[in-house]
Amino acid sequence: MAGGPILVVVWPSGPIFLSSKETPAIERKQQRINDQIRTTPLRVIADDGEQLGVITRDEALEKSREIGLDLVEVAPLEKPPVCRIMDYGKFKYQQKKRQHKGHTHHGKNKEIRLRPKIGEHDFMTKANRARKFLGERDKVICSVIFRGRENAHVDEGFKLVKRLVAELADVSKVEQEAAMHGRRIVVILAPK
Repeated sequence: MAGGPILVVVWPSGPIFLSSKETPAIERKQQRINDQIRTTPLRVIADDGEQLGVITRDEALEKSREIGLDLVEVAPLEKPPVCRIMDYGKFKYQQKKRQHKGHTHHGKNKEIRLRPKIGEHDFMTKANRARKFLGERDKVICSVIFRGRENAHVDEGFKLVKRLVAELADVSKVEQEAAMHGRRIVVILAPK
């Protein structure tokens, strides 16, 4: 364990001795800036990417203050540690932005089932539910299901689908036109 600083972690079971290469990930992830940097000499990179070479900590801090930016330790485990002169607030903002970039909403398919003899209030409830799904950027599959003697009046189902599409025209577009699939009429609506 000779050759580097030693970190002592005290657990209820007893102390654990770690070399600098075995420090916990939490310790390494936190970046030191300006006066938090204790080591000297440092390899310094300017804000435009130019290598300033290996200089003392005080010289590096002086140069970063002249420019009006921060001195940020980017590779603390290197020999000597690598620091960069940059705007730390902007750097943290861009890191957070990059981290949240992948969190986009992936639309799901939601289904609304209707019957040909649906009542007016029930129809409006189903339409409002579909409107809510479309507002959440989900696709809506509208099915009109026929049973028994209702199969003789498929045209009533198409009228119902046309009415639903007209009701939701302000928030949706028809992705797949109404078509018979066995004993049901299916139309797929996507958010605008």
